[in-house]
Amino acid sequence: MRIGLVGLGRIGAFHARTLTDLPTVDELVVADALPDLARRVGDELGATVVPEPADVLSAGVDGIVIASSTVTHPDLIRACVHAGIPTFCEKPVSASAKEAVALRDDLAGFDTPVQIGFPRRFDAGYVAAKADLDSGVLGYVHTVRSTTLDPAPPPEEYIRGSGGIFNDCAIHDFDSIRFMTGQEVVEVYAAGATQGIDYIRDAGDAETVTSVLTLSGGTLAVVSNSRANGRGHDVRLELLGSKDSVAAGLDDKLPLRSADPALGFPAGKPWHFFMDRLEDAFRAELTAFTEVVAGTRPSPCTLHDGVEASLVAAAATLSWREHRPVRVDEVR
Repeated sequence: MRIGLVGLGRIGAFHARTLTDLPTVDELVVADALPDLARRVGDELGATVVPEPADVLSAGVDGIVIASSTVTHPDLIRACVHAGIPTFCEKPVSASAKEAVALRDDLAGFDTPVQIGFPRRFDAGYVAAKADLDSGVLGYVHTVRSTTLDPAPPPEEYIRGSGGIFNDCAIHDFDSIRFMTGQEVVEVYAAGATQGIDYIRDAGDAETVTSVLTLSGGTLAVVSNSRANGRGHDVRLELLGSKDSVAAGLDDKLPLRSADPALGFPAGKPWHFFMDRLEDAFRAELTAFTEVVAGTRPSPCTLHDGVEASLVAAAATLSWREHRPVRVDEVR
């Protein structure tokens, strides 16, 4: 199949290499708002380079991967769906939940599949933990703990356009919690702080946040996020149940050291970058998208899923700013 790719920044170039290595992808057609970047990546990978992102849609591709800036996502998703081209789009759906909801409503009558990029749904540990929950061996889950801690903050320019830490970072945790439990988030209470990175504060954002979520089935979830976790990139999820408990992300590269001198775990060098920690999940995610394009499976993470995660992020942002619990229905 021929796959189009729009956006060749950090994650886009990573996706380009992954797609090139997939046996089902015969040709990759790429474009970026920066033509020199597109040519450099295209030449390196042997991809076909077209002048403008819009040209990818008319290049006869079977599916399109959108990895451009967040502000471009809604218009590109809309154009792809209207053209009947199966679409993969990096999270978030848009910079605001309101725009994401409007897009979902606008495309409600179309059957072109859209897959939103939440790679933790494809991480081996997360998949196994969900299987344990679904099988009943955990009993009912009373508490979920989800963690995303970055080793260093993104550049100032990125922070200004990210939509905030809840929309850019915590949204992965919000989606994971919905995916793992099968429950909806009903209410959010969030707190945030900035201790050492002035440009994050100046952008009206927070460096570190914690959210407490009440889920529709009675489960409580605690989400921890930070831009300043110096030991490494920490992605984990714990399901604490009435019969048993399980965790995803507890491996020898866990960026957390034990203070107990008798323990040797974790023994490896800590994860430092999300592309290393989730490399296999990214590959599985794009492999799934080629199956969506081929028509052999439905989207494993729909536009609706992406919108719901954005709504939780919006509720968390409002809660942090107004210092109060916010029901998700309030921001719909």
